[in-house]
Amino acid sequence: MTEKKEPIRNEDHTGWIDQGPRNYERDKQNPDLLVPPATDHGTVANLRFSFSDVHMRLEEGGWTREVTNRELPASHDLAGVDMCLKPGAYREMHWHQQAEWAMMLRGNARVTALNEKGESFIDDIEAGDLWDFEAGIPHSIQALDQGCEFLLVFSEPDFSENNTFLLTDWLAHTPKDVIAANFKVDEETLKPLSDHEKYIFNGNVPGPIDTVKKPGIPMQTPLTLHMKDVPAKKFEAGKVWIVDQSVFPAAKTISAAIVEVEPGGMREMHWHPKSEEWDYYIQGQAKVGVFNSNTLARTFNFNAGDVGVIPKEAGHYIQNIGNEPLIFIELFKNPVYSDVSLNKWLAISPSQMVADHLNLPVSTVESFPSEEAAVVWYKDATNQVVHAPKPAAETSRATDVFGE
Repeated sequence: MTEKKEPIRNEDHTGWIDQGPRNYERDKQNPDLLVPPATDHGTVANLRFSFSDVHMRLEEGGWTREVTNRELPASHDLAGVDMCLKPGAYREMHWHQQAEWAMMLRGNARVTALNEKGESFIDDIEAGDLWDFEAGIPHSIQALDQGCEFLLVFSEPDFSENNTFLLTDWLAHTPKDVIAANFKVDEETLKPLSDHEKYIFNGNVPGPIDTVKKPGIPMQTPLTLHMKDVPAKKFEAGKVWIVDQSVFPAAKTISAAIVEVEPGGMREMHWHPKSEEWDYYIQGQAKVGVFNSNTLARTFNFNAGDVGVIPKEAGHYIQNIGNEPLIFIELFKNPVYSDVSLNKWLAISPSQMVADHLNLPVSTVESFPSEEAAVVWYKDATNQVVHAPKPAAETSRATDVFGE
């Protein structure tokens, strides 16, 4: 897109020049908002918001920012938090009323937790790995030697990280004599207690787990998932890792698909019958077309750090329009991942019936793909791949997509 792309659509001779004022950088980031496809129609709610446009909360040990339904009213199921910790820093011991699903984006960290049975959990995770803490499970996060950045996804759209059950906040608002009685110490011993929440604060990088782990009953179900152990489904133009209860039993509320689309590829036309889709873009540039019934259709552009929402059952595609692999996460407030492929639907339907609907010869319909292929090549009117594809990596490790 040139620096001063105009809102003019040549194919149907619509639009005219924008003489300003205007934000050229925004226009370059959103070419399909400035010049939408002619197939867009009607009023569709905004389905995109960027973490770059939200307030950054800075703390001594790192930072955090969030996208809730305050920023993205179209989100009815989930909210997201982007958080970063310095080496050794803590996200203090706490718990939530919501389920917390998370992915480590960069670096490494240690997580700990306790369940209602008194079983404990501790593990070290790195970029690409996941954790899940269901509602009410107390837990902590501490960055290791690399520091870390991670995405948190919560099971309520209006969730805010500013409303959390924090250990220090609770004790700061409990009489000292009560705390002393609870811990079996005298009040004088408790004078160093903080009089306010600590939230994100500095600490020292801990030693190996074996040197700090307390004795106790370990959890039977791990609360983390190391993505090196999860095989990818490979398709012609990319890969997909499905993460739901079938591979991550601890995740009882939220499921996900990690998607990698090669340049020139796209996530095939499909929809999700059980849950709204909440997307987070990790790398690349995307064009997303959404059909929301009754002639309503709109096209959006996404970049790294953006959040997107696809309404439940709305048909859509996600196209890589950049020159590097497009990487994003699809998340759902449902423990089981599900989708419906347009290709598969038409393939299992009688050919004559499909031909009659589409005004096409039966021979053409029978040449359509016969199986679902979650990531396919996008081709232009001359049937040529728009971007020369890179060979797909042979490995199935999800952590491959998180390298520098």
